[in-house]
Amino acid sequence: MLAVLTGLGLSSAAGLNAFIPVLMIGLLDRFTDLVRLPAEFGWLSDGPVLALLALLLAAETVLDKVPGVDTVNDIVQTLIRPASGGAVFAATEAAARADASLMRDAPWLAWTLGIAAALLVHLTKTTVRPLVNAGTLGAGAPVVSTVEDTFAFGVSLLAVLAPVVALIGLGMLGYVAYRLLSLRRRQPA
Repeated sequence: MLAVLTGLGLSSAAGLNAFIPVLMIGLLDRFTDLVRLPAEFGWLSDGPVLALLALLLAAETVLDKVPGVDTVNDIVQTLIRPASGGAVFAATEAAARADASLMRDAPWLAWTLGIAAALLVHLTKTTVRPLVNAGTLGAGAPVVSTVEDTFAFGVSLLAVLAPVVALIGLGMLGYVAYRLLSLRRRQPA
């Protein structure tokens, strides 16, 4: 069960930032024994791929801090973040050696769970972010983006090291998003 939590934590982090968890598992595979990618995903730890992922991460990090541009970035990322979530779930050794035989017998399930988790987080982000931008006249965009990136990094790391703690963190994120949306609905139009 912990293996599935690792995959869900990584794919949920991809819903906030597509490149943090992918870059993290590539780096962890290349430089540590914490992650061992299956052969078909070994290319994720190749130097040129890691450099490209770092460049894409830098671009997304900068674009996501600019009010208005962050919304366009979120629209573009609607396909990228879920795909990244599916890939990172399927790529982890945890997905390849999941505790449940269902994962071994149906590898498409890892992709599906990863895509669904990343898409759910991404859609929540794209719903909350315009409310934050409007409520703060754009001043909140860089702050919230930094919090999202930090959270995506932390959840990705915890998903590998302590998957249960990552799940608790994701629950907290869901609660905060729910509260923000609830507050917005209560405000007069």
